[in-house]
Amino acid sequence: MTGLEHAIIGLQQALDTPRRHHVWRWLVRHRMAGVRDALVREGAQDGSHDGADAWLASREIGLLRDRNALLGRLAVLGPQVLEEPDVETVRGDLVRLVADLERHRQKLNDLVYDSVSLELGGSE
Repeated sequence: MTGLEHAIIGLQQALDTPRRHHVWRWLVRHRMAGVRDALVREGAQDGSHDGADAWLASREIGLLRDRNALLGRLAVLGPQVLEEPDVETVRGDLVRLVADLERHRQKLNDLVYDSVSLELGGSE
């Protein structure tokens, strides 16, 4: 299980816990920080690749854009988790964020799979 995968599961579990305002808010905020850290580490691991997998470059750029957008959403939602009077509204936004994080994680896994397939010769 990757760090991002683990962080997403942790955030999902926090969202599913009973919403006793302050405890829930701090737990969710803590788990959001774990997701943010995992996304930042993902960006640090991205390196430039040789010309052999240049065909993956556009997908890598798309993933980078997605990652930056997700980091931006986390930055906006962070203060709302602690300050928004309506917990359910924030929770709904976070549930949508978790779904988007899962899609991003799947795209990242697909890219890694395709990169390995290229290195091994693929199916063609």
